Amino acid sequence: MSDVVKRRPRILVDAIDPSLLSGRRVGIEKESLRVDRAGYISQRPHPEALGSALTHPNITTDFSEALLEFVTPAYRGVREVSRSLRHLHRFTCPLIGDEVLWAASMPCMVTGDRSIPIAHYGGSNVGTMKHVYRRGLSHRYGRVMQTISGVHFNFSLPRPFWAAYREMEGRSAERLGAFASDRYFALVRNFHRHGWIVPLLFGSSPAICRSFLGNTPHTFSELGRGTLYEPFATSLRMSDIGYKNESQRRLGISYDSPAAYVRTLHAATEAAHPPYEEIGVVAGGEYRQLNANLLQIENEYYSFVRPKQIARSGEKPTVALQRRGVRYVEIRALDVDPFSPIGIEEDTMRFMEAFLIHCVLDASPPISRSEQDEIEENQRLVAVRGRDPALRIRRAGQDVAIFDRAREIVDAVAEIAGVLDAGSRTRRYAAAVESCRAALDDPRRLPSARVLDELRARSEAFFEFAMRKSGEHRASLLATPLPAGRRAALEAQATASLRVQREIEVADRISFAEYLEGYFARQPRLDGRPRP
Repeated sequence: MSDVVKRRPRILVDAIDPSLLSGRRVGIEKESLRVDRAGYISQRPHPEALGSALTHPNITTDFSEALLEFVTPAYRGVREVSRSLRHLHRFTCPLIGDEVLWAASMPCMVTGDRSIPIAHYGGSNVGTMKHVYRRGLSHRYGRVMQTISGVHFNFSLPRPFWAAYREMEGRSAERLGAFASDRYFALVRNFHRHGWIVPLLFGSSPAICRSFLGNTPHTFSELGRGTLYEPFATSLRMSDIGYKNESQRRLGISYDSPAAYVRTLHAATEAAHPPYEEIGVVAGGEYRQLNANLLQIENEYYSFVRPKQIARSGEKPTVALQRRGVRYVEIRALDVDPFSPIGIEEDTMRFMEAFLIHCVLDASPPISRSEQDEIEENQRLVAVRGRDPALRIRRAGQDVAIFDRAREIVDAVAEIAGVLDAGSRTRRYAAAVESCRAALDDPRRLPSARVLDELRARSEAFFEFAMRKSGEHRASLLATPLPAGRRAALEAQATASLRVQREIEVADRISFAEYLEGYFARQPRLDGRPRP
């Protein structure tokens, strides 16, 4: 690597005015299973008091009727994000009766696919499409995998930053939206390269309930009653038993440019897949899946990071990207933190902000096939062996000690943290990064190690650990009343969402088959030019 490339991030960091970053935004999407007092996945429908899962902007469901998803607005500070997420939890806890929000990413207790109810979204065409899509996922991958929970970190940078960065890069003649989209894709490529550090630092799923695997053969070690684990694992959620999809490994989705991404992702939604054709699309008058293609829709592609644009009603994500460029990135590599009542700590968000800015500024050439193989192997190794002091990962064809490479990344992120602190006149970002460095120096501080330490110290099964944490978090959240004004606003929002759902259902004038035909007819342009 040339000295110029090595100096690039430092040169750019020195050139950034901290005020240019003041308009950056962060949002969180946090998933939580509703479980009964015995620890089994709830069989109850989504509580009406929470509003419509179809139209509520902040409280919805993911794959299962029992899998809640809390969505914060995008804020300019992590404290506001944390407060919003906490309010959503406090509002929800009293409304789910004697159920609790499961405190871990990996579920328990699981008694096979039939124990997992698929989410419903009412009788409208758009609601039916969401349900049928999930029905297709269940046929393709099984329902158990879909109960794994995570935290999605949404992040964007402001226009003044992109304008200044464009000048630094000598690309002032380029349209700002196109430049920003291009650099967001640089971030995405670098997150693929370096994102293994996220499960290393924040992964908290080193153990699972034996029921999760059913009768599937495994090589895990046993840790007491019904608990399986890997001694040095960081995030089994991110491993081959977690949220993975074997049929997608060789899709060849390209992140070289926005146009290449749209082209390759669109191709995957058009490619017929014989195993899915065997499932059938409609059987006995009932839809089993949206289609028999390799991907039913673009969101089926399981990636740890997604470039995103807010899609309008009926608009495909790739079309939205072409029309309006990348608006933000969605990071999907974070486990639910079982030590936090809301699943993520503020310092984790602060590190993520600084890390993603580093990914923007660092050199980011296209990813070759050989580098892609390295990336996939690094991700696999860190998920199952990340805390192993002897582990070596690949970097540009060379083996490097994982903790040495992790410290290099954290040192680079610390430079960004200094800029962010200069803008806020605090040391919160520096402190968050220093905490990560301390955990690398003493891996017993890593969340994955702390989970195993508690299991051993208390002689607990994974189920007992997660159930105890779930109860503690519920008590903690309920101990502080939700401000009356916020409660009233959320109640009004829930009522309004139910009304909007009914209005959508009444407004439907075409059959579901016609609706699908119209949706899939909206195709992105594949000539590399943006859509009007």
